[in-house]
Amino acid sequence: MKNRRSRTVAVILAVLIVGGALALGHWCRAQLAPVATSGQSQIVRIERGAGASRIARQLEAANLIRSAPALELYLAYSGLGRKLKAGAFELAPTMSGVEMVERIAAGQTGSRKITVPEGLRLEEIAERVADTGLATADEFIAAAPPETVAGQVEFDLPKSSLEGYLLPETYEFALDTDARQIVLRMVRELEREFVTPNAEAIAASKLKLHEIIALASLVEREARVADERATIAGVLTNRLDIGMKLQCDATVQYALDEHKPRLTFNDLKVESPYNTYLHKGLPPGPIAAPGLACLEAALHP
Repeated sequence: MKNRRSRTVAVILAVLIVGGALALGHWCRAQLAPVATSGQSQIVRIERGAGASRIARQLEAANLIRSAPALELYLAYSGLGRKLKAGAFELAPTMSGVEMVERIAAGQTGSRKITVPEGLRLEEIAERVADTGLATADEFIAAAPPETVAGQVEFDLPKSSLEGYLLPETYEFALDTDARQIVLRMVRELEREFVTPNAEAIAASKLKLHEIIALASLVEREARVADERATIAGVLTNRLDIGMKLQCDATVQYALDEHKPRLTFNDLKVESPYNTYLHKGLPPGPIAAPGLACLEAALHP
């Protein structure tokens, strides 16, 4: 009788344990299912030394999973908790929690491309960077003073801003790239593609490098088609040579800090060192990022 009662208790306990395990498994699967059927991916940066619990809470805080405890249970059960790697990972709400931690454990860090067209201002380039998720526009602007690249390039830098010094091109960056690294890459590209190959011509020019880049930015903003670049560069250079005001509409647009389809007479009177209708010579610095073709036109008008 006693043995029969013990066996009954054991069976009941076993049923409860098995049932509990099945229920727990079902709950975990539900909690680790994708949180959405669509949605933008985001870059999640896993710090070195972060454990399974911290990573699970990070994914929950980013609204990528429903339950950090459920993910912690899976990581402990699967053994993946000991294999998670540091880095930047592209994760989406359409992925399951299991897919996310498998990607993190495999160290599958991706990359993002940034296309910078010719003629963009610094703020517009910052928006392009922000669209990739690598950095916010504010982070990029904060990383873009000349001090960011000081001592890391072999040419003289402007004093106040890197406006015009970020070479337009299509770039590819690893997901763990920060704003300072992006800025440095773009300035180094200007050095590699234009400054270094044209070092002798730049040294022989009547204009300093900063002035050549400023002139090229005017050409970039004024030219409507490629064939106009050399002509516009020549006209502006001739005006510089004879001491005539450049009277360049693009500099007024820059001074107004907005693009207007048509400038008014009052617009041309806006007081700014960038207004070349009021002041002779080149503006204090570039008004946009010139491409290689306009840089060459400014160097050889």
